[in-house]
Amino acid sequence: MTDCKKHAQHDLHAACCGHDGTDEGFDRGRRMTLDMLAGGGLAAMMGALTGGLPMPAMAQEDDVVRIGYLPITDATPLLVAHAKGFYADEGLEAERPTLIRGWSPLIEAFVAGKFNLVHFLKPIPVWMRYNNDFPVKVMAWAHTNGSALVVGRHTDVEDFAGLGGKQVAVPFWYSMHNIVLQYALRANGIKPVIKAQGEPLAADECNLQVLPPPEMPPALAARKIDAYIVAEPFNALGELKAGARMLRFTGDIWKNHPCCVVCMNEQVTTAKPEWTQKVMNAVVRASVYASQNKEEVAELLSKDGEGYLPAPAPVVKRAMTLYADDSTYLETGAIKNEAEYKNGRIDFQPWPYPSATKLIVEEMNQTVVSGDATFLSGLDPEFVAQDLVNYDYVKAALQKYPEWQNDPSVDTGGDPFVREEVLKL
Repeated sequence: MTDCKKHAQHDLHAACCGHDGTDEGFDRGRRMTLDMLAGGGLAAMMGALTGGLPMPAMAQEDDVVRIGYLPITDATPLLVAHAKGFYADEGLEAERPTLIRGWSPLIEAFVAGKFNLVHFLKPIPVWMRYNNDFPVKVMAWAHTNGSALVVGRHTDVEDFAGLGGKQVAVPFWYSMHNIVLQYALRANGIKPVIKAQGEPLAADECNLQVLPPPEMPPALAARKIDAYIVAEPFNALGELKAGARMLRFTGDIWKNHPCCVVCMNEQVTTAKPEWTQKVMNAVVRASVYASQNKEEVAELLSKDGEGYLPAPAPVVKRAMTLYADDSTYLETGAIKNEAEYKNGRIDFQPWPYPSATKLIVEEMNQTVVSGDATFLSGLDPEFVAQDLVNYDYVKAALQKYPEWQNDPSVDTGGDPFVREEVLKL
């Protein structure tokens, strides 16, 4: 590799991960932990952390808001609420949010009680609560849409059928990304598989692997993978820095889908209802602010602003604002349903529609994952929609900030708290 290429890959990794890139982005210890977690090992990890005591004993006892987040736009409401002083306006003390580079360490930290406010990929709490008996509660949605599938320019992939024989990265087995990707693959006659690197693939097989979001653009640039599906701003970063080409926006497949959700420990919400309501007031207020001020928020979050995200402002602004106004996306088919969906590249509305939770549980039963997923076979989607999600605090906050209904991802002309899920290619 030439020195120029080495420097380019170093710079790309630094932009993705927010550090100097000396570890090449491949932390084997974290990979082993992630594989253990994805394989159903959270219960074992919990036992090791707590010495066999029930997990509620680990919950935070003080009232300081401690936020853990990944450097993706899914964290926007949690970060904006801190940056704009919305927690303080509610009389809460909030530490500066802590950036975590992958889902497995964020899960570990939340389980250990280091954080009392986090965002998780929507299927992760399903897996945590019903496969591992951890008392996680979904409190709100972090945002809608805001994810995409990009392919490397070294490939000839023009559609989902072209992913046969290719290597594709997802951020976690239990993710909306994995669900939507496999829905699209099945519809195009491609079989999702999980095989070791180097193992031969049939022409109709797409091999999936888990990579933390910051590792995806460098892996694509190095041609270690052929495509990845993830939340922003890593798609925009891939387009601008890693030779990625936009294949399809996920919000153009599943209309206004949730990506990440705001989560808390159920014991905390039960023990501290007033504190919980204040936190949710701040988060909902931040969602409304982000919906109304996307370009400003992009600058604020970027490394050129307050530095919550390691990506530069042009990357985050692209991820927040560039969508149907780019004719290229319409011409290539990255956007096909815009006339019907009328959404944005990313939108912000906090209401956790029960219909979406039900769809996720149903689709998870058809999604290939690593590890034992038998817990899904007995899950009733209606039960999960009522048991996993706490609707009370977020609804009270939404009544305080009714402007949430103006977001493009909220249907007009009917009950804003009810919708029908639309999922199509």
